[in-house]
Amino acid sequence: MLSNMSITLSQLVLGVAVAAIILTVITAFVFKNHKSWIMTFLQNFCGALFIFSGYVKAVDPLGTAYKMEQYFTEFQSTFDGTWFSIIAPMFPWLSQYASSFSVFMIVLEIVLGVMLIIGSKPKWTAWLFLLIVVFFTVLTGFTFLTGYVPDGVNFFSFSSWAEYNANNMKVTDCGCFGDFLKLEPKVSFFKDLVLLIPAFYFLFRHKDMHQWIKNSKIEWGLLAGLTLVTLIFCLSNFVWDIPDTDFRPFKKGADVRTQKTTEEDAMANVQIVAWKLKNKNDGKVIELPNAQYMANFKDYPKTEWEIIDQVKTEPAIKQTKISEFEITTPLGDDATYEVLEDEAYKFMIISYKMYGSPKEASRTVVDSTFSMDTIMLDDGGQEIVKKLEGTATRTVKYYDYIWESDFKNDYKEKVAQLVNAAGQDKIGAYAVVGGATIEMIDDFKGETGLNMPFYTADDILLKTIVRSNPGVVLWKDGKIIHKWHVDQLPSYQEIKSTHMR
Repeated sequence: MLSNMSITLSQLVLGVAVAAIILTVITAFVFKNHKSWIMTFLQNFCGALFIFSGYVKAVDPLGTAYKMEQYFTEFQSTFDGTWFSIIAPMFPWLSQYASSFSVFMIVLEIVLGVMLIIGSKPKWTAWLFLLIVVFFTVLTGFTFLTGYVPDGVNFFSFSSWAEYNANNMKVTDCGCFGDFLKLEPKVSFFKDLVLLIPAFYFLFRHKDMHQWIKNSKIEWGLLAGLTLVTLIFCLSNFVWDIPDTDFRPFKKGADVRTQKTTEEDAMANVQIVAWKLKNKNDGKVIELPNAQYMANFKDYPKTEWEIIDQVKTEPAIKQTKISEFEITTPLGDDATYEVLEDEAYKFMIISYKMYGSPKEASRTVVDSTFSMDTIMLDDGGQEIVKKLEGTATRTVKYYDYIWESDFKNDYKEKVAQLVNAAGQDKIGAYAVVGGATIEMIDDFKGETGLNMPFYTADDILLKTIVRSNPGVVLWKDGKIIHKWHVDQLPSYQEIKSTHMR
């Protein structure tokens, strides 16, 4: 199993280069059909890079799908209100097919990597490689360049761009290597710019490409088989089950409570070392040491100066999504540490989205009417008496939710069976959902008959914890013991005998 601990881009490139050298030697001395050492090495290097990049995304296709949804949302807001607004409505539609798009791109990336290594269809491979690299360059370039776009300014308003600020970026990671390796947007962008060099080299010198297989039928059979195997592997990691290989911080065995506390302490110790200010009159940007600014801040009134950024020290521990782990009650009260400090086994049922459509309805409510009388008591005191006068009816509008049958049945059958069996053993369970109102939760509990607490959390956080909707997570003492896809959910007795010791 791969591990992303302490892996850097330099180490990854070195590993890919070593693999490319080995493949180049095999091509030269085993297949004996290479024409150019440079071409053969570049084919093998780019091919190995694409296979690896595709594989670390294939173990978690939903991660790439969620990333594409982020891009589609940002593209919609970017193009809306500009000369290109006609294409803005296309992006919400594309978001509906983000999972399919993700699988297609992952399969294509892996197959193209193999095509480069074996030298399949040189001209077509060269064109396909160039188009994909250009596509990736646009995505990473957009991600990086939004750092120059202040909040409230459209990307295409180039004259309003300001100094680079990483906080301005809406999509902070391109997802080039999934969750295995997070690259800074600038690094990702320049990586793709470098890949454009071999891309154009392949295009103009495709006749120099080596070819391992000369038989067209064998070649097509190999590529078709690879495509099928890769497709099944991708689907197995989100349609039928959750990823077996997990690069996310909420992996099985993670001590979320300890990690969150450690990360929060590290952030609390971050120091402000300088302030960046912009003069509203002439646009001049200055940077002042923290001590100087705090001693003379009256010399920089808000009417003339705007604070555009704070320069801070780096936290001693790198922040992860665990820092954003926050759970609230439907009323908005914080319940994060209530969950994390529970020392008993508990089942967390997660749904980043509740698949229900509101339908406006009305019902008749009967209200009682009362009259109030004051009577005198024998001791001279007074008593207010409330007397029923009658009833009155009124019509009240409300939302009746129509729940998707598969989603509702997952809770009524699979989740309810687990929750009820665990309850008999005095093992608690609760649900955490994203984007749900109190009315929505109450309606769903009534539809499913589930008698357990419901909490709310950020949908992106919930997507990160488990790649299933709904998904089930077993917790104990702030640690993740195990996770399940709803379609692979064992019986309570199986879970108890295997994971609750």
